[in-house]
Amino acid sequence: MLMENERFDFLLKEKLKIIQNDEVFSFSTDALLLAHFTKVKKKDMIMDLCSGNGIIPLLLSYKSNQFIEGIEIQQQLIDMAERSIAHNQLENRIHMHHMDLKQAHQSFKPSQYSLVTCNPPYFKVNQQFQHQKNAHKIARHEIMCTLDDCCFEARHLLKEGGRFLMVHRAERLMDVLSSMRQYQIEPKKLYFIYSKPGKVAQTIVVEGRKGGNQGLDIQQPFYIYHEDGAYTEEMREIYYG
Repeated sequence: MLMENERFDFLLKEKLKIIQNDEVFSFSTDALLLAHFTKVKKKDMIMDLCSGNGIIPLLLSYKSNQFIEGIEIQQQLIDMAERSIAHNQLENRIHMHHMDLKQAHQSFKPSQYSLVTCNPPYFKVNQQFQHQKNAHKIARHEIMCTLDDCCFEARHLLKEGGRFLMVHRAERLMDVLSSMRQYQIEPKKLYFIYSKPGKVAQTIVVEGRKGGNQGLDIQQPFYIYHEDGAYTEEMREIYYG
């Protein structure tokens, strides 16, 4: 089941295992936060973009009984995700598509999904610092897809009134809001995530609605750590339930 440099990590709350490989990709707290703020409705049709090793579909499978799909361009990550799915006996619940995200509008009929999630590459290609390993570059830098690509494809996939949730770096808040609105996904909820009280926000989660009315609700701040470095109760709930 495991290849070279791979390991199983435990998703304690969900009682699942996921294959990780630091040489290729390992999910971060951002993925946990995205899944946490994603509310799944009973009849949702769900697609996850930039799916990596399948972390978001696995986490969302715990919150629902729906069929969940994911799109990922890197073959090695697809392989890791599919083995994690098989190990957790979720083959009838999760399906991964190995494809270029930018081709989704050609491969899928429009307006099929009511919920789309995305943990996209955060950094622009011209950013001075870039990860040296190619797999890391693709996962973290806008080499294979941009923020606009993600919002464009989400618009195509979503039904009218469907929800799009994205996690991103706080410094790119205006880029995220502008791109969503450009592609007719109106930002409706905004969550600021802080490492601890007194620090600036590091991460955002934005929920948009295709064709939604204007009006953005700023949610309560979310803190990962107390000032003493211990996890907050909210973060412990995400990790441990």
